[in-house]
Amino acid sequence: MKKTGAWLVRYALEQIGVRYTFGIPGVHNTEIYDELNSSEFIQPILVTHEGSGAFMADAISRTSKSIGTLLIVPAAGVTHAASGIGEAFLDGIPMLVIAGGVRSDSQFKYQLHDMDQHALLKPITKQTFKVNAQAEIIETIYKAYQIAITGEPGPVFVEIPVNIQLYTGLVEDLPTYKEYCKLQTVNHVPFPFASLDEAVELLVQAKSPGLFLGWGAVDVTASTIEIAELLGAPVSTTLQGLSAFPGNHPLHCGMSFGVAAVPVATKAFSECDCLLAVGTRFAEIATASFGVTVPKNLIHIDINPDVISANYPAKVGITGDAKLILPELVKRLKLKLEQTKQNRENRLQKIKSEIAKNKQTYTEEWFQHDSKDRVNPGKFFSALRSTLPDDGFVVVDDGNHTFLTAELMPIHKPRHMISPTDFNCMGYAVPATIATKMANPDKAVVGIIGDGAFLMTCMEISTAKRNQVGAIFVVFNDGELSQIAQAQQVPYNRKTCTVLGTTRFEGIALATGAEYLRIETNDDIFENLKTAWNLTQEGRPVILDVHIDYSKKTRFTQGIVGTNLKRLPFATKLRMISRALVRKVTG
Repeated sequence: MKKTGAWLVRYALEQIGVRYTFGIPGVHNTEIYDELNSSEFIQPILVTHEGSGAFMADAISRTSKSIGTLLIVPAAGVTHAASGIGEAFLDGIPMLVIAGGVRSDSQFKYQLHDMDQHALLKPITKQTFKVNAQAEIIETIYKAYQIAITGEPGPVFVEIPVNIQLYTGLVEDLPTYKEYCKLQTVNHVPFPFASLDEAVELLVQAKSPGLFLGWGAVDVTASTIEIAELLGAPVSTTLQGLSAFPGNHPLHCGMSFGVAAVPVATKAFSECDCLLAVGTRFAEIATASFGVTVPKNLIHIDINPDVISANYPAKVGITGDAKLILPELVKRLKLKLEQTKQNRENRLQKIKSEIAKNKQTYTEEWFQHDSKDRVNPGKFFSALRSTLPDDGFVVVDDGNHTFLTAELMPIHKPRHMISPTDFNCMGYAVPATIATKMANPDKAVVGIIGDGAFLMTCMEISTAKRNQVGAIFVVFNDGELSQIAQAQQVPYNRKTCTVLGTTRFEGIALATGAEYLRIETNDDIFENLKTAWNLTQEGRPVILDVHIDYSKKTRFTQGIVGTNLKRLPFATKLRMISRALVRKVTG
């Protein structure tokens, strides 16, 4: 049979369960767009910028069972999307990136968009493919999909030249994805039973065990809850893994566990003598600039073997999928701990009580902070949590608001809080909020976004309006790039290129077709949140402009300043402290 390349792309994407594609049509991909317009399963979404499209695809993968998919033009479309592709790569998020390509049958050089896209994307993708004939399309897309979702997930790139999309070619058969999978050879890795037994021994013998969970543990919440309760162990998470353990569970302590963590986590992990770490790289943000103290009895479980012992030596390192390993660990722990049930119950109740008390103390500390004529972050997040259903989604960007959310907004369900982490892209949250709502149309979705990050991608709200996406875009408005501005104050006593000035966000709402509400003081919080949620139920995007108070620093900000200063050589440390003192005196 003969089929056009564009038709074959549509067929393959439908087979692997793609629900949305994100991008902008151009001369090198319009055939595929035309085919997708006829699909009963896939909705192509026009974005204002391919960078936003990449963040949207990322959010689809994080918050649904479908893989986020980009459909972009070559060259400029690829470079625009690169930040979102890089974010997915470093954060371990599957993504399928399909781009058109210049004609592969042309005798001419210097065609429009003619560049080596594969060289550009090699450092930020798991693999790249270039299709040479129509007969290769289905298998290439199936293979790209498998690579994207297996092992440590990540983005995979497929280039399809425009002539192959346009022309018909001979195709012998049209295998379904299930049929393709049956023909693949599966390499069975031996199960690490011996390492699990060693891990169990360390956990059972520990006086103060603890759990540290990353995004790799987001799908094993039932197992981590059981392990924590069996051991009477406190649980902390990475920033990316905030939803890996329910924030309303009595053993939940928050993000990280060192000096930059909230007091409840710092105290609960202060005597930790055995740490079970699952699905985390112990990267810079998760460890607050590597400022945590990890016990020598570290049990590190991760799907990527390169992660284990990379930053902190593991006593027991186990490579594998947490979804397979954790249930077996639970089984073995139960058998081992049967005889010490009463002692563990006493420990469990004591730890739960201490965690609850320390959480309440920290909440009260925020409530008592005088925010003067601005909005108190503690009071805002308390109100937001009370108005957001348990299964509501929270999306954050990169900035001071990120760590306020991490410290003050408990997340109750797995995959219900997403953020840019290791690549750390500002501009993530607006498009990611839109896509999260698209993937979960019956759930409440709110983005928490600093004003600097908002300005990067705010015009994408026009996409939300066009598609009747009812979500709240909370803008923490203080006129600065606050996370960096606060970091500048200590060593420099000045703010260079971090003052934004005044932006009329109601003008952005007018331009994009969004509703606009402003929370000026604490008295406005509940009423405006209620109004905003009501508007979203009518399919309206809402910009909620919050006159936020950033005068009280997060524990994260306080902690990393001290940690980073300690890491500097003595001479540099002395120079920076002296300069800061001189500038404070001289102004």
